Amino acid sequence: MNRTTVDDLHQKWMKNPKYRREYTALQEEFSLTAALIEARSRAGLTQEQVAQRMKTTQAVIARLESGGSKPSTRTLEKYAEATGNRLKISFEPVGTQEASEI
Repeated sequence: MNRTTVDDLHQKWMKNPKYRREYTALQEEFSLTAALIEARSRAGLTQEQVAQRMKTTQAVIARLESGGSKPSTRTLEKYAEATGNRLKISFEPVGTQEASEI
């Protein structure tokens, strides 16, 4: 029996212009959540541990990492501090890969 992987489905669906457009629109949100999870994983922390350091609940961290909310810069700064990182925000011209960091 052949199994279909998520990557296989994604590649197939990316041929559909509507899917590709929606996926691209969410790409920034996905990259933020991935960066949050990566920072926590690198620090070797659980969501509960990050929550304790931020003086909040694990449920708040779970929503933050799932993209269920649009975090403020202050929240991102607190998350970065809790995971032993610093927050870096950049602006990228539309349609290019070059970034101007702040």
